[in-house]
Amino acid sequence: MRLEASPAPGPSAVGSRCRDPESSTRFQDQFEVLERHTQWGLDLLDRYVKFVKERTEVEQAYAKQLRSLVKKYLPKRPAKDDPESKFSQQQSFVQILQEVNDFAGQRELVAENLSVHVCLELAKYSQEMKQERKMHFQEGRRAQQQLESGFKQLENSKRKFERDCREAEKAAQTAERLDQDINATKADVEKAKQQAHLRSHMAEESKNEYAAQLQRFNRDQSHFYFSQMPQIFDKLQDMDERRATHLGAGYGLLSEAELQVVPIIAKCLEGMKVAADAVDAKNDSQVLIELHKSGFARPGDVEFEDFSQPMNRAPSDSSLGTPSDGRPELRGSEGECEWGQGGPPLTQPQPPGPWKPRIPGPKLSLLPTLQTVVTEDFSHLPPEQQRKRLQQQLEERNRELQKEVDQREALKKMKDVYEKTPQMGDPASLEPRITETLNNIERLKLEVQKYEAWLAEAESRVLSNRGDSLGRHTRPPDPPASAPPDSSSSNNSGSQDNKESSEEPLSEEGQDAPIYTEFDEDFEEELVSPIGHCVAIYHFEGSSEGTISMAEGEDLSLMEEDKGDGWTRVRRKQGGEGYVPTSYLRVTLN
Repeated sequence: MRLEASPAPGPSAVGSRCRDPESSTRFQDQFEVLERHTQWGLDLLDRYVKFVKERTEVEQAYAKQLRSLVKKYLPKRPAKDDPESKFSQQQSFVQILQEVNDFAGQRELVAENLSVHVCLELAKYSQEMKQERKMHFQEGRRAQQQLESGFKQLENSKRKFERDCREAEKAAQTAERLDQDINATKADVEKAKQQAHLRSHMAEESKNEYAAQLQRFNRDQSHFYFSQMPQIFDKLQDMDERRATHLGAGYGLLSEAELQVVPIIAKCLEGMKVAADAVDAKNDSQVLIELHKSGFARPGDVEFEDFSQPMNRAPSDSSLGTPSDGRPELRGSEGECEWGQGGPPLTQPQPPGPWKPRIPGPKLSLLPTLQTVVTEDFSHLPPEQQRKRLQQQLEERNRELQKEVDQREALKKMKDVYEKTPQMGDPASLEPRITETLNNIERLKLEVQKYEAWLAEAESRVLSNRGDSLGRHTRPPDPPASAPPDSSSSNNSGSQDNKESSEEPLSEEGQDAPIYTEFDEDFEEELVSPIGHCVAIYHFEGSSEGTISMAEGEDLSLMEEDKGDGWTRVRRKQGGEGYVPTSYLRVTLN
């Protein structure tokens, strides 16, 4: 509904309209109403801008805190150097952190959109509205002042006309009295008549001036109420409606800024759900096994030590007893064992001389080594871990080598350009860099070859370990590489080989197992009582000197236990003694 100015009075009411004391204040009241209303609208616009600004600060602070939280919980090490990054649980957690970081980015985008499209634009529009409002009200006050000024001029001309009419009437009465007075002279009568005529003329002029002023005021008043002020009112109304429209649009931008980021936020939430569903407990268990499996064989069964018949065995024959230093030891049937899955012993057991004392091989220790020496080829690690670390190092060296090769090619091209266009640079200035690159390439090639050799050796060891681990259940294990000799020199040589093969894993693994140094020098080949019996699990052809053949399932007498070198001395029922692989037997002590 538009505001309308009060209509101008009709011609019959001109006199009463001009004398109405409220005629100059009727519009003033409406003008003040408009002034208050438009000012309230601008204040509301400013309050909304302030609200959005504070909302923007809240969003920015929220996004900043989210990013700080994500940074706090993100892994500090790169994924390639962090073993935990291989687990699906860790990967899902990192993905959730990344989604939260993206969510924080969307909150920042909301804050930016609100700041640019709401705060800045509405603040600028508010200033424009204030200027326009000021201009319209100045125009209205100016028109009102002009109307009031015309009304004052009309009042002045009316009072002058009224005064001149009284003066003319008074002068006419004076002239008429003198004309009837016989004592008055003719000159006085003429003078009074002239004065009355002058006053009458002045009254007539004042009347004409008043009539003209009244006509002008009525015209101005009609223009003021019917044209000028309605136009100003229309401008103010249009301004206020535009302000309200922009304010409503600003209200909509608040929700629109949120709706714009809803799809991305939905994707972030969906990503979090996908990350939660990606947790695979069984796969993490397999990853843990792959990360930490050693590749060694499982330990053999612990043999029973029979202390009820100590006289049946010589002291040097006790392989499961307590060493001289009082520490118990545990011996496996096939050498040392680690915590990993599958694989043969580290060293191939060598057959001892049948009647000579021998230094036993490495024993199974239930305690970890106190100190591990880190080597360049990672030989201090289990086979599987060694292979993985060597493969990583090889890949890194190959990447560095490719980088150096690319740099060399780039330097060569740059040198060719410098040679063709000397103004671009001196070709000789590139020689030191080219030389350094060639040296790096040669160094990296040597390192690649070194790591390739180490990796091939580690892979062959892992493959052999796997094959041997499988062969424990599918085929008989390979017998020792050499058989025990019969002669004294052969025994000494076999004992020396056995000593070297036994000492080798000791130096590699740093075992602190005690070494038996008891020697039964007075031992003679004489019949002794068996210390147990055993059954051949596999067929064995004793083709080497010092060994004896046996058939699968054959019952044998146990004459001497395995000293840790993989050989056990047995006696056949048909007669004959010799050594057979311990892994081919199922032993039962008396």
